[in-house]
Amino acid sequence: QVPLVESGGGLVQAGGSLRLSCAASGRSVSSYRMGWARQAPGKEHEFVAAINWSGGSTHYADSVKGRFTISRDNAKQTVYLQMNSLKPEDTAVYYCAADRNGILGAPLYNYWGQGTQVTVSS
Repeated sequence: QVPLVESGGGLVQAGGSLRLSCAASGRSVSSYRMGWARQAPGKEHEFVAAINWSGGSTHYADSVKGRFTISRDNAKQTVYLQMNSLKPEDTAVYYCAADRNGILGAPLYNYWGQGTQVTVSS
């Protein structure tokens, strides 16, 4: 198991910024593909961003490209999602995910966090 704990969610006005963090424990995730996904009420689970083990490659959903940045600090076992220029349609529960295998853009992950709520007011 790879417990993942997200933090940093909250309420922000449109145009604002938030930085989500995801801390892993239990075992080293330095060789794992990490990602973020989100789910808004009444909508399907949506891939947001992914990063490879070294941080050298990233992949984004078109809806967040240019506004969100994923990064990681393997020494801290933590992955981040910097969200800028937030829009009301970014409102969702954001989930962190980890997987030892798979290609960067794959939506399937073995391990998931419990999620953190992000609400963007207009």
